[in-house]
Amino acid sequence: MTAMTEEKASLFADVPVSKAVLTLAVPTVISQLITVVYNMADTFFIGQLGDPLQVAAATLAMPCFMFLTAFANLFGLGGSSLISRCLGLGDRAKAGHTAAFCIWTGIAAAFLYGIGILLLEPVLFPLLGAKAETWDYLRQYVFWTIGVGAVPTVMNAEFAHLIRAEGYSKTAGFGVALGGILNIVLDPLFIFVFKMDIAGAAIATMLSNLIAMLYFIGFLLRIRDNTVITLHPKSYSLGQRIPLEVVTVGLPGFVMTMMSTISNTALNHIVAGYSNTAVAGMGIAKKIDLLAYAISQGMTQGTLPLIGYNFSSGNVRRMKQSIKTAFLYSLIVAACGAVALYFFAAPIAEVFISDAQTVHYGQTFLKIICLACPTTAINFMVITVFQAIGKKVQPLFLSLLRKGSLDLLLMVLLNNIMGISGIAWATPFADWVAFVISLALIIPCVRKLDTKGERM
Repeated sequence: MTAMTEEKASLFADVPVSKAVLTLAVPTVISQLITVVYNMADTFFIGQLGDPLQVAAATLAMPCFMFLTAFANLFGLGGSSLISRCLGLGDRAKAGHTAAFCIWTGIAAAFLYGIGILLLEPVLFPLLGAKAETWDYLRQYVFWTIGVGAVPTVMNAEFAHLIRAEGYSKTAGFGVALGGILNIVLDPLFIFVFKMDIAGAAIATMLSNLIAMLYFIGFLLRIRDNTVITLHPKSYSLGQRIPLEVVTVGLPGFVMTMMSTISNTALNHIVAGYSNTAVAGMGIAKKIDLLAYAISQGMTQGTLPLIGYNFSSGNVRRMKQSIKTAFLYSLIVAACGAVALYFFAAPIAEVFISDAQTVHYGQTFLKIICLACPTTAINFMVITVFQAIGKKVQPLFLSLLRKGSLDLLLMVLLNNIMGISGIAWATPFADWVAFVISLALIIPCVRKLDTKGERM
């Protein structure tokens, strides 16, 4: 433990900043990319059927499926933070109670959510933008991925968060990668070999998450004598302010994901007013754009500990160097990504589906959405800096500004002014406004830091 602690301290305090940033950021970027590829697999393989209606159905289901991530963040991020702090204080008993609370509450929340989605189908599907042609496809996809798959999906991600709290980052990464690889392997098997079409994609997703969840459970059972993360229901506790502490830390991530879900639901609903083909094209564009999003998020999240460590230790000069280096790397990658997506939008969209009209919508939307890549990278960096120095209001405000508020207003406004292309333009416009506000908030904030690391 001492050697590991010294090694981490050296990375944060002594290793050249550029090397430290890459050492911390690259694994996080890879993990984010694996998650994105995993999410893209269904869209890609369903698209090979050449049926825009099935692609549209998978797109319409995505906001509800994404909301499962909110539960994983609420109990996973909130729980891992409290477990880490408990271990730092030597309170292994509270850490164990926290783990049990997060696991069993996460299971209950996911189960109830899955049942609720199935019961609310008649009301929910029209809100998502479903029409008669996509209704049955959507019902099949939702039944397997959310109705049956809610618990495995939430717990797969939540277990990864919790075991990272004890330092098992490689195991967490392997578990996440396992789910992604399985989904890529099982999708063509169920869709084409078993000829189950969109239902096969949904079953493949559910099974991938289930197997990944079982992998994590097996791992915890193997190390049960050396871990505080317990599956035993008797360790479940609502005492010691555990629920409040978990939810307080996990709530910002939960809210951000929830608002992103609301934003995507509104987007699909408005686009569905034009055609199912347009919905399919938008779904492809959004999935491709996630690659640039994941890289930017991975770069910033990976460097958060480096920034936070040097801020708390008073080494403001190194902290600022870390911010500048991460900012530069993120901006370069994002700019390159935007250029590539803009000029190769058509062939990239054709990889997912051969339908000409869907490809047309996909490349049109992608050329517009990708223009937000550089500003997204900057916005993520600003949010990360605020989080690293202990600020709570600013990162939440900036995240909500981008998704679920300003972008919704712009979707409605630009749709009326510009038509369907205006819906896509809402994404870069919202990000550009957030960019200006981000700089207005972060520049004076960083300037207030002196060489003594005085907190603001």
